[in-house]
Parts: sequence; structure tokens; C-alpha cells
Amino acid sequence: MSISVIIIAKNEADNLQLSLPKLHWCDDIVFVNDNSTDNTLEIAEQFGCKIFNRAFDGFGTQKQFAVSKAAHQWILNIDADEVLSDELIKEILSIDFKNTAKVGYTIPIRHVFLGKVFLHGKESNFKHLRLFNKLSGNFDDAKVHEKVRINGPISALKNVVLHYSYKDLKHYFDKFNQYTSIGAIKLKEKGKSRSLMLTVASFPFYFLKHFFVYRNFMNGKAGFIWSYLSAWYHVVKYLKLHELNSKK
Repeated sequence: MSISVIIIAKNEADNLQLSLPKLHWCDDIVFVNDNSTDNTLEIAEQFGCKIFNRAFDGFGTQKQFAVSKAAHQWILNIDADEVLSDELIKEILSIDFKNTAKVGYTIPIRHVFLGKVFLHGKESNFKHLRLFNKLSGNFDDAKVHEKVRINGPISALKNVVLHYSYKDLKHYFDKFNQYTSIGAIKLKEKGKSRSLMLTVASFPFYFLKHFFVYRNFMNGKAGFIWSYLSAWYHVVKYLKLHELNSKK
């Protein structure tokens, strides 16, 4: 198989125990490490990864570096907290990469939260361009929400990657604080503002949107908790924006 897998990571030891065993079929796993302090590197070595140490300066540039170290022209990009399903592995192995006219393939990502695989909801309905020919494109320079910019026809794979984005609620709130701060800064850079009263009063709107419009009610108790926390995410992000706009 002429595919290189790229992974960028920092302190992902727990997640790598799940994700790396599913890459047994790949002979080139490029692993870019950002100063991990747990046993991330030991686990990566155990599974035969090619390890490169590089200080993180943005998701786009970090992944560009990973692509530059790939031995093969076809690149499969996964995050350390993502696990390929067995069905997806079979589907990828069935592609004739030497004769395909495609230059990229999208893959559906399934959100996993509190041990529940979400079959419904906004987070489980996206298809991401994760498999691509590096001769036809690469990642952009975005600090966050990086994208593969590619020229040529793409197709969609049917089977899924499972995204274990949060180990537990403590892990959720660690990321919650980081992401709401980044989100507030981006809103400020765009010149956005929202009154304090409207910010606080928006919680029911966001909860109902996530629970009913995005159909998280079909994901059971975990879907309810996710909707509740997602509503608070929006509120806290705009509270932080209010704080930034109040500073002189």
C-alpha cells in the first residue's frame, strides 16, 4: 500500500493506545511530536512510527511538515484521538490508487462522547477530506481549522472514523477553556460584539438548537449532556469576547 499516515500529537498516550493498533497495515506512519511529557513517544516507537520533534506553531504548518516527511504520495491524515473502523480500513485497502482518477477522498467522522457513538447530530454529519494525493494539494497555513487545498476530483468513502475527542468531563473542560478563549479572540479580530444581556439570554436558544435542530435528542443521555455543554460553550465564548472588548 502506497499510503503514508500522518499524525501530529502532544501528550496523547491514552488515545494512541486506541488509534495506532488500527494502522497495522501501513508501512509509513509519520508522527510529529510537540514536546510531549507523558509516554507518547514510547508508544509511537512501539508501533513503528517515524518520529519527528517539532514545536507547534499552528495546525496547518505542523501538518505541512508531516506531509513533507511522508514516503508515499498518498496521505491519510488522522488525529491522535481518532480510530479507523475496520470497515473503513477494508474500504481504503480496496482502492486502486495507481489507476484512480481521484486526487482525494472524504471520510465521515463519528463523534464519541462519554462512551456513546453519536449516530446523529452536527458533529457526526461532517465528511472531511482526510485522504489525498500530495502531488495535487496540501494543507493551508491556518493556525486552527486547517484545510487541505486540492486541485482535482474527489470522492466520498462510506465508512467512518471514530473521534474520541474527550476522555472524560475533566478533559472536556480543559479543552473548553482553551477553545472558548481562542474563539473569543477570533471574534474580536473580526470586530464582533454582543451585549451582556443577550449573551446570557442566548443559552436556551443554543440548547434547543443543539438538542432538537441537530437531533442530539436521538443520542440519548450523552446527547442531552452534549447539547447542554455546547450551549454553555457559546455563552462562555461571548462572555470572554465581552471581557476582551471591555479592556482598554
